[in-house]
Amino acid sequence: MATATSAATGSNRTDLPTQGTESAPAQQADSGTAPFRLDREHKIVFASLMLGMFVASISQTIVGPALPQIVADLGGMAHYSWVATAAMLVSAVVVPVVGKLSDLYGRKTFYLAGLVIFMVGSVVSGLAGSFWMLVAGRAIQGAGMGTLMPLSQTIIGDIIPARQRGKYQGLMGAVFGVTSVAGPLAGGVITDHLGWRWLFFTILPVGLLALAFVARYMHLPHQRREAKIDVAGIITLSVAMVSILLATSWGGTTYPWVSAQVLGLYAVGLVGALAFVAVELRASEPLLPLRLFRNSVFSWSNVAGLGVAMVMFGSIIYIPVFAQGVLGVDATQSGLILMPMMLGLIVMGILTGLLVTRTGHYKPFMLTGIAIMALGVFLLTRLSETSSAWALFGSMAVVGVGLGMAMQQYTLVVQNVVARRDLGVATATTQFSRNIGSTVGIAVYGSIMTGGLGAAVAAHLPASMRDQAAQQASGMDVGSVLDPSSLGNVPPVVEEALRAGLADQLHNAFMIGLPILVLVFIATAMIKHVPLRETLEDAPRDHG
Repeated sequence: MATATSAATGSNRTDLPTQGTESAPAQQADSGTAPFRLDREHKIVFASLMLGMFVASISQTIVGPALPQIVADLGGMAHYSWVATAAMLVSAVVVPVVGKLSDLYGRKTFYLAGLVIFMVGSVVSGLAGSFWMLVAGRAIQGAGMGTLMPLSQTIIGDIIPARQRGKYQGLMGAVFGVTSVAGPLAGGVITDHLGWRWLFFTILPVGLLALAFVARYMHLPHQRREAKIDVAGIITLSVAMVSILLATSWGGTTYPWVSAQVLGLYAVGLVGALAFVAVELRASEPLLPLRLFRNSVFSWSNVAGLGVAMVMFGSIIYIPVFAQGVLGVDATQSGLILMPMMLGLIVMGILTGLLVTRTGHYKPFMLTGIAIMALGVFLLTRLSETSSAWALFGSMAVVGVGLGMAMQQYTLVVQNVVARRDLGVATATTQFSRNIGSTVGIAVYGSIMTGGLGAAVAAHLPASMRDQAAQQASGMDVGSVLDPSSLGNVPPVVEEALRAGLADQLHNAFMIGLPILVLVFIATAMIKHVPLRETLEDAPRDHG
């Protein structure tokens, strides 16, 4: 097996000694005389990667339905968001660090470590006796997520040529779609029947299975590159990212956007970012080689991926708010709200991956996908309090189709143009861009929705009773509309005004997705078409 994967290493092929002939799959890919097929061991590795991606991805969504029960048991209502924020912050910082270290020292050890860390975090979370112990467990889980998510994509780049990679990345992207729907459903069922602690214990067998198969079957020969670890880069990037992400998450919710806390964190983040750039320009083995950004394909792909994530996660978070708060969909069915979008993402992700593999073309699918996604967002902006649930579901399905055609391709085009020695850090950077985009997108959508909500509600109140009804509505927030029991003590006119005002604000939030997608379309159009490599060899040159 060592000879079968000689090309599938994490280092530059020129750094490796000759390791004999390649296996049948590699030979077929090289010669082009027969279709590429993974051998048995690589199939097991790919299945194991999907399991690892599954446990990391579902942990992001399975906890949501249980949060009210968790807070009721452990307290911490004032710090409710930290259960999600802790994992997000740690994951965002870990992603680029692990990507770089895996380029230097190999993938397998870090992937196994990521699985172990994730499962340790799950055990700590499940056994938590206090709110802050749960937060600590989620932070540990975040370190595992930040390792598993990018390395799963990177290892696919190690063992599968770019021309054949589309269908496999389409399947990997489908895992995200499945967990986005299955996570909330499973979370609700497990919490109701077993208790919230089992949310963390039930995924342990899947993690152990992935651990066993990866340890047994993953063989990625790698020549260790002795280099001084960029500690200064890790520290400055961590300070910058934690500050910026915290400020973005808290702005407009926990603290006003112009508060000392938010502005102070942004200032610290800016100083940290400038320090990081200065450090990277001088580092002998930088954490994030800035030379990668001289490659226009790399740069435009990350810009586009960030924008897609903004719209995607903004929609994922606030479409259920529209369904429950405006249309009055039963909260017990909230886990099904996103299914049309995720079905579109899964089906078109797999089909587009197969078409990219068959044709060798990717850019037309990406541009078409962004255009379809924009159409879906436009349809979302046409919704109002009088719209039907079917109109919402149809709009979501269109957004999902567009996402499925475009989202996974940005990783593919980046992996296709970077040298093998940079494959890990380049793949991690695409994941890092998505993390930033998701955080910013959720914050921007949320700020638009909540800012001016009171005025929007007041605008729908009859003038004859506006003052009285406004007083009754003043003590209510958007969460009131999502909980039918809280509306029992207000007149129907106030309830209607709340729903209509929320619809107006969500209209404004969805509208911001259109100019973002215009910029994404332009960035995608700027990506130079580079033929997908048929082998696991390095690109012959940089494509600037």
